Parts: sequence; structure tokens; C-alpha cells
Amino acid sequence: MAKVKILVEGYARELERGWLACSTVALIESKGKLIISDPGCNREKLLEALNKEKLKPEDIDFIFLTHGHVDHSLLAGIFKNAKYVTFESLMYDKDFQLEFEEDILGPDTRVIKTPGHSAEHISLIVNTDKGKYAIAGDVFWWVDGEEQAIDINKEDTAHPAELNVEELRKSRKELLEIADYIIPGHGAVFKVKK
Repeated sequence: MAKVKILVEGYARELERGWLACSTVALIESKGKLIISDPGCNREKLLEALNKEKLKPEDIDFIFLTHGHVDHSLLAGIFKNAKYVTFESLMYDKDFQLEFEEDILGPDTRVIKTPGHSAEHISLIVNTDKGKYAIAGDVFWWVDGEEQAIDINKEDTAHPAELNVEELRKSRKELLEIADYIIPGHGAVFKVKK
């Protein structure tokens, strides 16, 4: 079975003229491969977390990007040996851009489309001995200090030009049905009440 560990818990705080934000970064071990999801934009926190795991960026086999917002993807390039499974439905291996199967990251994983926050958003379902985890990117996210109440109708105001509210509701509902645990783009992992 695959394993999931949070390296950096995502945070988001709105400022007068912008945001202080970085995505949740998870380490997944699947079929002998090391995968980082949404490496975020805080280099210091990411490198410190990798160091605690006795890992270097060159040890990582795959990067999984839920969507292209920079607070999730800025540090993707520091993993020089990795292949990139992206929201474009392509896997990048240096300059090769290849279509991929939903289980590209191992038999205990499945990539699914979860549009709404952005049109090309994807999530990763990971089967572990503790249950199914959904690495959800910004299908679910909260600002610092906000109660993590689960509401499929919760407003998403971060990128209104890209938002499709109806698709986001469907994606939230699907992940809540599939997963035992959800790793949000910003905020703490939560257990799905069934």
C-alpha cells in the first residue's frame, strides 16, 4: 500500500494588496517511487521538510501538480530528476510531453479530474492502509483561522475569473464520496464523515 505524509501544511492569509500563501505539500511513497504533490512556493519550508525526511530534491521521482496556480507550482523546477504529472493531462519527462494513464503513479493511486477552482484541476486518490486519501489541491481550501467546515457550496473568491461554481460543487461532492481523508490545498488534513 502507498503511504502519505504531509511535509508542509498549506496556509493562506489575505493581505491588503495580495496573499501570504503556500500550498500543502505531501510526500507519497508508491511502488518504490517518491512523489511530491504541489511543491508550493516556500523554498525554505520545503527544503527543511525534505531534510527532516533525509531526502534531497534529486531523490524525488515524480511531481504531481493539481493545477497551475503559482502558490502550488512555483518550486516544481527544483526536482531535477523528477517527471511531472500535470493538470494538463500530460506527463513531462524533460522535453517529452506524454499522455498518462490514471494509475501512472502506481497501482495504489488514481488521478481524477476535479475542475471548478480552475478548469484543468486534477486530484490524486491514494490508497493506504489507513484508508483513501484525496490530495485535493484547491477543491477544498481555507484561509488561516477559518473554521474548516465542510460545505460543497462554500464560496471560492481567490480566482473568480477562472472559477466554475457548478463544476467545483461536483468535484467537492465526488471527493467526499471517494475519500476517507482529504488533504486540502490550504489547511489541515480532515477525515470525511460518512
